[in-house]
Amino acid sequence: MDASTSGATPSRTLRLHAGDDVVIARQQLMAGTFLADEKVGVIGLVPPGHKLATRDIAAGEPVRRYGQIIGFASQAIRAGQHVHVHNLAMGSFERDAASVAGIDAKPTLPAEQPATFMGIVRADGRIATRNYIGVLTSVNCSATAARAIADQFRRDIRPEALADFPNIDGVVALTHGAGCAVDSEGEGLRVLRRTLAGYARHPNFAAVLVIGLGCETNQISSWIEHEGLEGAALQAFNIQDAGGTALAVQRGVDAVRALLPEANKVERVPVPARHLVVGLQCGGSDSYSGMTANPALGAAMDRLVRHGGTAILSETPEIYGAEHLLTRRAQSREVADKLLERIRWWETYCERMGADMNNNPSAGNKAGGLTTILEKSLGAVAKGGSSNLVDVLEYAQPVRSAGLVFMDTPGYDPVSATGQVAGGANLICFTTGRGSAYGCAPAPSLKLATNNALWQRQQADMDINCGPIAEGEVSVDAMGEQIFQAILRMASGDKTKSELHGYGQNEFVPWQLGAIT
Repeated sequence: MDASTSGATPSRTLRLHAGDDVVIARQQLMAGTFLADEKVGVIGLVPPGHKLATRDIAAGEPVRRYGQIIGFASQAIRAGQHVHVHNLAMGSFERDAASVAGIDAKPTLPAEQPATFMGIVRADGRIATRNYIGVLTSVNCSATAARAIADQFRRDIRPEALADFPNIDGVVALTHGAGCAVDSEGEGLRVLRRTLAGYARHPNFAAVLVIGLGCETNQISSWIEHEGLEGAALQAFNIQDAGGTALAVQRGVDAVRALLPEANKVERVPVPARHLVVGLQCGGSDSYSGMTANPALGAAMDRLVRHGGTAILSETPEIYGAEHLLTRRAQSREVADKLLERIRWWETYCERMGADMNNNPSAGNKAGGLTTILEKSLGAVAKGGSSNLVDVLEYAQPVRSAGLVFMDTPGYDPVSATGQVAGGANLICFTTGRGSAYGCAPAPSLKLATNNALWQRQQADMDINCGPIAEGEVSVDAMGEQIFQAILRMASGDKTKSELHGYGQNEFVPWQLGAIT
């Protein structure tokens, strides 16, 4: 990133690559402003974070940012003009991601001094960053009962309920809208069951209570058998067998009370950072996301990988058009092919549903300066850093490889992060340029602001401000070190802003696939 200055005055724009056709406005630019760095005069008004052309671009010509094509001029663009949805559009061009598979893969150099955090070691050796009791549901019909059980232990309304159990982070009900009226052998139920099983096994749960209705397609007994779930830490029953809602709620409250003393018997001890599995998210993105918070998070993930940890990059529709940057770093052709197969699945899925992959960016993304999915994707992949891509997983599949992995998920953050946590993420890092409100029980969610204006406006929701990168006050790598240290602190028990606000229960959203009948 070129953050050069002209004399004592900081540059009004940011150039990300020498070959780019656009630069990014650091501040609102008015007509007539001369940009000495680019030798261009501004034509019209350009909002902060938005693009302006540095050369004349003919209609139909490709437009580059990050040194990559982000779209094609839908009309002639003059040097100095605002470049956005009114004059930039998607177009077809050759990007053979398979042909570059593995060409940038390189050995990972381990850190000389292994980092540690204060984790919770479960009896079976799994490492937790939090200590919750979970109340899961097999079907939407039992959601009300599950919430009623968890509400009896809410610290904000019943502080006495957990007063004697300071080592328990809370009792959370994670409910959903599915579980019945689906094909009992179909993909939709398989994905739901895999997701629920991932949460039932999650190390951040000391124990799990599963509540069903009794007559649903997603029968608890067959789910437990199919997923190999068993043990005293998992209890389950149905409302119908319990004698109705009131009796089921009382039974659940009694069960949780009986679990509390044992769940409280934990202590944090130093454990290697290799036990961290971090899910990467960006939501409410803006044009700064790909310049500040995302690459800084990528620098933090490179550190985590060097310490033996795991980073999960996801949101397949938001790497669309940038998949070649990931296949270049695939550790094998097989890994690259797995990623490209998921891209093809999404193309077919969107075609079948009458959707367009470029319906993303959202309205908020566009207001923040992002124009096409290609532009958004090029910034989004920066969260993954520069490490080798070691595996590609389907939604909610268990993560078994250390290093950078990719999990196929939608771009919608609650659905995507739910899959990551089901796969084993014990911490989420979430970048935002518009101010997303988000949490992800039982995994803490670290929020990274992409720009100073957001940080000043919404500090109560943000954990780290990456805006100084855009001002040239700190390097991407230095901010990556700050983020890595914050991850270690949060994993050790420091509360994130989203946890302090009580986010996390309503953001459990399994991906619903297949027909509802």
